[in-house]
Amino acid sequence: MNLKPSITRALIFVIFLGLTAEIHCQTAFPRLEPDSKALDYYRLGQRSGYSWTELAEISLWASGNSAPSNIERIRAAVTAINNSANFPSGGRDRAEFILTYMHNNILRSYSLYQTKVDVLFTNGNYNCVSSAVLYMILCEALGVNTSGVITREHVFVMVHIDGQNIDVETTNRFGFDPGNKREFHDQFTGVTGFTYVPAQNYRDRQVITKIEVISLILNNRVADFERAGNYRDAVPLAVDRAALLFGPSLAVTSGVVSSGSLFADSRADLLDRLINYGAVFLRSNREDDSLRWAVLASSIYPANNRWQELIMAAVNNRTARLLRENKLQDARGFLDSNRTLLTDADYLQLDAVLIDTELLQRANRISSAEEGDAVILSIEQTRAAGRLSERRAGELQTYAIQKTAAALCTTTPRNWRDAIHYLETSISRFGGNVELEQALRTYRNNLATDYHNRFAAEWNRGNNAEAARILNEGLTEFPNDRQLLADRRIVDRQR
Repeated sequence: MNLKPSITRALIFVIFLGLTAEIHCQTAFPRLEPDSKALDYYRLGQRSGYSWTELAEISLWASGNSAPSNIERIRAAVTAINNSANFPSGGRDRAEFILTYMHNNILRSYSLYQTKVDVLFTNGNYNCVSSAVLYMILCEALGVNTSGVITREHVFVMVHIDGQNIDVETTNRFGFDPGNKREFHDQFTGVTGFTYVPAQNYRDRQVITKIEVISLILNNRVADFERAGNYRDAVPLAVDRAALLFGPSLAVTSGVVSSGSLFADSRADLLDRLINYGAVFLRSNREDDSLRWAVLASSIYPANNRWQELIMAAVNNRTARLLRENKLQDARGFLDSNRTLLTDADYLQLDAVLIDTELLQRANRISSAEEGDAVILSIEQTRAAGRLSERRAGELQTYAIQKTAAALCTTTPRNWRDAIHYLETSISRFGGNVELEQALRTYRNNLATDYHNRFAAEWNRGNNAEAARILNEGLTEFPNDRQLLADRRIVDRQR
């Protein structure tokens, strides 16, 4: 019987953007407290909403560059548009003029990942988020009310003019009211690679606030870091985004899960980032750091099930590796030292793996009936304590009985009779199964073969009387053995 340890499969976390880099050897955990500005901006919105200058300031903070010169660039754009000789007075024409001005004077080239407002002014590169944020700010500064619209892979702006809601695709200079411009729709598809959702199709779109659109700058920066394998620096940005949208209540993450809406709950997204960072340590076999991170971060952002998955993965991965290295005692020490971090069910699962391995190792070393009985007793005690399943305990017990029987017949000549007796006693005591009964048949056949070999040796020497005595003894014990019955026919022909 080839019995192997029942080792739990090492748990691997699914990371949204994949683990592609390890962290530095000297662990310095990322910031978990929100930037004070994130909370200030949240409170500002709760008190009075946001002016266009506040939206501009927040967008640059979210971009990671709040230099006064950048604010002045936005102010200068507002002034330039407002002072334009042909700046329309009507809301619809004004909103379209602002879009055209942006593309003629600020925006230069579409860049899928360029989400920062400051960079947009530096080199003219933009994506849907950065262009939408700038357009909203300019519109709000010049008397046009806006909202954001998010789809599965895209964001754009909706302006509210004279009771009408008009879509504005800010990534294209012809993007004003695109659902009504066929020539733009064809060009847009070719330029950006997105499939535009016409204004009248609300199945795959969701209206979001201006501050939620700005928060996507942080969201995209998080994605940039994780795409590069930098899970550490993604964490503070996710913290700040959640604080910007939810304020102090962002810490209440228990039970918060992604709603499945197009605009995901930033608190659920934050938790994903925290778990991703902890999982990076698992990739580099640094389970202690993963556990320390789980303890620290879960004390601020509790979510029991999610953190328990990470903790279980860390403890499981380390114990499994130690077992593969044949370091059972080290594995036991690591498991027990982290017992308080595990749920009772998870601890019992890993405890069973270690007990299984220990019992299997002891069974493999059996060299006497006394040792075999001791192992079988331990198996029975472990099963009675509920630390091994009935099925696995039965497998180990069968294996230990087989190993003991084999140990009893290692002498020369082989002592098949002791092995047979041990198997018969064990079957009587614990009940039989296919494997034990097959082992018993094998040993009986071996003993019958011994009778045949002894008979043949004496018969070939001419000691016919001794040969006949051995044969009769064998047939008394194994009256239906075919080989011995064939030997009887040989003797009968010689009479």
